[in-house]
Amino acid sequence: MSLGVSSRDLSGGPDSSLRSTRGDRPARRSVRALLALIVVPLMLATGGCALLPGSAPEPFERPKPILPSEPDGTREGFQQQEPTWQSCGDALECADVYAPLDWDDPSGELITLNLVKHPAEGDSVGSLFVNPGGPGASGVEYVASGWRGIDEQVRRSYDVIGWDPRGVGGSSAVSCLDAPELDDYLFGLGDAEGLEVGSDAWIDAAFSESERFGSACAERTGPLLGHVGTGSTVQDLDMLRGIVGDPKLNYLGFSYGTYIGARYADAYPDRVGRLVLDGAMDPQTTQFEVVREQTRGFELALRAYVEDCLKRDDCPLSGSVDGAMEQIGEMLDGVDAQPLRGSDGRMLGAGTMLTAIITPLYSQGSWSYLDTLFETVAEGDADLALSLADSYYGRQDGVYLDNSTEAFTAINCLDYPVELDNARMREQAAELQRVAPTIGRFQGYGDIGCAAWPYKAAAERVGVTGAGADPILVVGTTGDPATPYRWAVSLADQLESGVLVTYRGEGHTAYGESACINKTVDRYLLHGTVPEQDPQCS
Repeated sequence: MSLGVSSRDLSGGPDSSLRSTRGDRPARRSVRALLALIVVPLMLATGGCALLPGSAPEPFERPKPILPSEPDGTREGFQQQEPTWQSCGDALECADVYAPLDWDDPSGELITLNLVKHPAEGDSVGSLFVNPGGPGASGVEYVASGWRGIDEQVRRSYDVIGWDPRGVGGSSAVSCLDAPELDDYLFGLGDAEGLEVGSDAWIDAAFSESERFGSACAERTGPLLGHVGTGSTVQDLDMLRGIVGDPKLNYLGFSYGTYIGARYADAYPDRVGRLVLDGAMDPQTTQFEVVREQTRGFELALRAYVEDCLKRDDCPLSGSVDGAMEQIGEMLDGVDAQPLRGSDGRMLGAGTMLTAIITPLYSQGSWSYLDTLFETVAEGDADLALSLADSYYGRQDGVYLDNSTEAFTAINCLDYPVELDNARMREQAAELQRVAPTIGRFQGYGDIGCAAWPYKAAAERVGVTGAGADPILVVGTTGDPATPYRWAVSLADQLESGVLVTYRGEGHTAYGESACINKTVDRYLLHGTVPEQDPQCS
């Protein structure tokens, strides 16, 4: 999608505030925008342009819940629920069911899960559960908005079901801040302004900010906040499989959704049907390893954009690839030293600028947004950058359309064990700058947010085997910036029945982007057929 940008050299630009001030700038970065970028970027989990400015789908209108009778407090009782499926749109049906707040105490407090179903258009062979990623993205919204890429024959054969995982959207949800408070948390400069990034004083200030955010989440969410980790969601998913009456789970997971699927295969290998894990995560990676690989991935994706851009006469960058990357680095330094004010009064600092850069990098079809981004920021105009960040955070006209940002933090902090160690974080920050010279220096110190969280991580980062499971399809894209290809290779190797399918291309996730990938995935979902060898799609 071309935005009709004119050529401009950003090495200096019309605004001297955008010149590099590396080494002597006051540190304006708060931990706020930084923490929203770490771990697994959300919202655009399945790629594409759909969530970029001006093209966000209308929020799905969910009917008033009609809940089944309360289960008897046993695991079997939860699987015996009979949902009331209500018509909720064109060929869609919605329902709500109960789940235990704590699966270790199923007779205790209850929560609810929200589902949407597109019944099979032909003779149903069972259900296909889908999760678009996140964590924090809504499976209900994904199915209701068109479930991009799922083949017509797959839709004819399966009841396609999306659900909002616990903590997300229309299910019992995490709640932390109202819209003005969340604006301040994400876009404000914060208590760490003016302090040297990485100093003990800066870390203390950032920790205090994160601690206040976590306390607000605990106050507004209640005990649910301690039970939104992926381990609980895996048990919810097996409950949903039982509710729809399928002996085995058929599942299509993207990005973070692959982590749910991999953990399910490890917990319930005898109940694995046909699982497709696209844009795979490596279950054994630590939080820092995820940040490092994603930072490296987005740096490489940015270089790929720059290489493409410099071939065009209208490219807003100039010179060599290294020189153009330096121009982008200078722009980040410029707004770090002197943030730009948007027309709505919000400030564009380096953290938000980095969010704006990363958002179009999920899909090669969205790279043209970067042309306009770099041109407008060079002219001192922050509005497109803020609009791109809004699309990342699910914000529209000052309103957050969902709770994905809050759920993202809550789920990750239960999934990734961290301990606060200032010296180690400084070493990690230096490593990030080495692996990604342009953006890495803005990605460090992510441990702070989860170290300040009111609930400690409930899981360890260990590998999976899925011993005894039927074949599982693991799809990886060689140029994926968010879930690097090596993670797909690792996950396929860990799973005893993992089958690797490679897409040689750019962007995050491959199903719906390649005819070869579509054919391979569809044959598997429809017939259970896996390729004898990696088809190496392109």
